[in-house]
Amino acid sequence: MARASTKANKNIYHTTREHLGLTREEASDLLETLSPERIEKIENERTLPHPDEVLTMAEKYKQPGLCNYYCANQCPIGQQYVPEVKIKDLSQIILEMLASLNSMQKKKERLIEITVDGEITGDELADFIYIQQELERISIAVETLQLWSERMIATGKINPEQYRACMEAGGKG
Repeated sequence: MARASTKANKNIYHTTREHLGLTREEASDLLETLSPERIEKIENERTLPHPDEVLTMAEKYKQPGLCNYYCANQCPIGQQYVPEVKIKDLSQIILEMLASLNSMQKKKERLIEITVDGEITGDELADFIYIQQELERISIAVETLQLWSERMIATGKINPEQYRACMEAGGKG
């Protein structure tokens, strides 16, 4: 087995491969479409991966979070519109989501007051921005839960066929 790299600042692609205990050659065999040389260039940040390469790594490494990382940090469009989502424990995801939902429940009437006339005036702006930020926190919690689910499916902790069947049934079992 090849020795592990001693490079101090490894990127996410490098740490993911090493966490799996794969050499670049073994990773190349697993990924099928990336040569060891291409993997080395991506890991040493001499080149950015292409979106299709990230999709392949996410699937074969069973790490769907690589896609979110790429979109939030390396894609010019995603950098502007996609927040980076960090995988957390399920309980932490749910508690953060419930806290944001509770906060929004309290602000629901204020949002109606602000938007009923179709305009946001100067005295309403601060409240509107606060509510908008709270909705963004809810959105990120939902994305985090989705990413958590995808990871559980990829690693076999959730049965993919059963998951898809439940999704098609609208969550009813």
